[in-house]
Amino acid sequence: MLPEICDALERANITTPFAIQEMTLSVALMGTDLIGQARTGTGKTLAFGIPVLQRSVAPKDPDYAEIPQGKPQALIVAPTRELALQVSSDLSLAGADRGLRVLTVYGGVGYEPQIEALEAGVDIVVGTPGRLIDLANRRVLDISHVHALVLDEADEMLDLGFLPDVEKILRMTPETRQTMLFSATMPSAIVALARMHMRHPMNIRAESSYENATVPATAQFIYQCHDLDKPEIIGRILQAEDVEKIIVFTRTKRQAQRVADDLVERGFKASPLHGDMAQVAREKALAKFREDKIQVLVATDVAARGIDVRGVSHVINYTCPEDDKTYVHRIGRTGRAGASGIAITMVDWQDLHRWKLINKALDLPFDEPLETYSSSEHLFHDQGIPPGTKGRIVDPAPVERKPREDRSSDRGDRGDRPSRNRNRTRTRTRSGETVADSGPAASSEGGSSEGGESKAGGNRNRRRRRRPSGSGSKPAAATE
Repeated sequence: MLPEICDALERANITTPFAIQEMTLSVALMGTDLIGQARTGTGKTLAFGIPVLQRSVAPKDPDYAEIPQGKPQALIVAPTRELALQVSSDLSLAGADRGLRVLTVYGGVGYEPQIEALEAGVDIVVGTPGRLIDLANRRVLDISHVHALVLDEADEMLDLGFLPDVEKILRMTPETRQTMLFSATMPSAIVALARMHMRHPMNIRAESSYENATVPATAQFIYQCHDLDKPEIIGRILQAEDVEKIIVFTRTKRQAQRVADDLVERGFKASPLHGDMAQVAREKALAKFREDKIQVLVATDVAARGIDVRGVSHVINYTCPEDDKTYVHRIGRTGRAGASGIAITMVDWQDLHRWKLINKALDLPFDEPLETYSSSEHLFHDQGIPPGTKGRIVDPAPVERKPREDRSSDRGDRGDRPSRNRNRTRTRTRSGETVADSGPAASSEGGSSEGGESKAGGNRNRRRRRRPSGSGSKPAAATE
């Protein structure tokens, strides 16, 4: 490995390689295609980042004049914006002394800054599939000269439906490129993609099997909770011993916003992170979380990949994850880089069956989650919560009720109206004239043709039969 890269990593206190890095560096530095599979949070980014940096030609190298000037030498494809930014950050850290220009491209922001950077010239491009194809179609991104292509978190790109875009990007690159594919899981569709677009790849797996894909240093707790009691439980966990930063994962964007607002109302420093937020707002929330300005990040699965923040002591699944892969990637946000962490999953009654499938797939010992409430003794014992702790650190805001006279004045013009007559005496009218109610006789006389015609109001003509005054005669049809 180049001394420049070693010195930059040493300044960041990165001196001991992880298993996936130790196994892949020697292979990747030779330019061999490879498939790397390892647990999330075990250093896959530097496993491909160091070979990309070392095999790229820096401006100060003598061979730099022989390559196409300003054209990208390497391309790294990531499924989410957050992961793309994280990869770029790690590359900038490791390649600080190399002088290589790294550009991150992703959607949700304007094209102009990215186009200007590409026109000025870049060496390594990190981006999401959609924006990469857009820039290539605009003919401002030329990836026909790249020597290395990296697919990071390939299974997540499959889940998000990016696989056709990835294949389109692969066809834009030269066949002589080095292709590296990294992921925590390896579905069959990804294996088929590798067979089609990779040349005799070496498959490197840094652990024995996927069934043990969770990091051993992460303590896992599974609680069966009621949905209305979950904010109170989180509020008490936030006051436990040795709590640093917490990421709460929710299933929907609305749920993420609601939980974040609830925690803020309880006095905690929290912020949401979901797809309905503007890209600038998402980046600001993540920056505040990294800078310890907020303690809790309430995120959807869009942020499950790419969040590599130091000091995350707890990950809380607000609802049961969709499947075992989602569970692995969620709890992988803690216990990273050899640190310990705590993963708490709150399972609703209706999600018990889904959790049992996850438990079986990962061979976990939590087949029957323990029924848990915010006042349960085992919750306080498991999480180290001091006795008597409540789920809020500020008193709830008092509800302001207006005095009765103010509320009556807010009814608008209704206060100026005269009082309503509450006399319930009703008067019968016929054709606009008052009719005295004289019992059955009056009501029988009301069946005359004149009254019938006015009562019908012209809506329908009814043929009436009138009994003549003479008794014993047959009724005759009424003449019109």
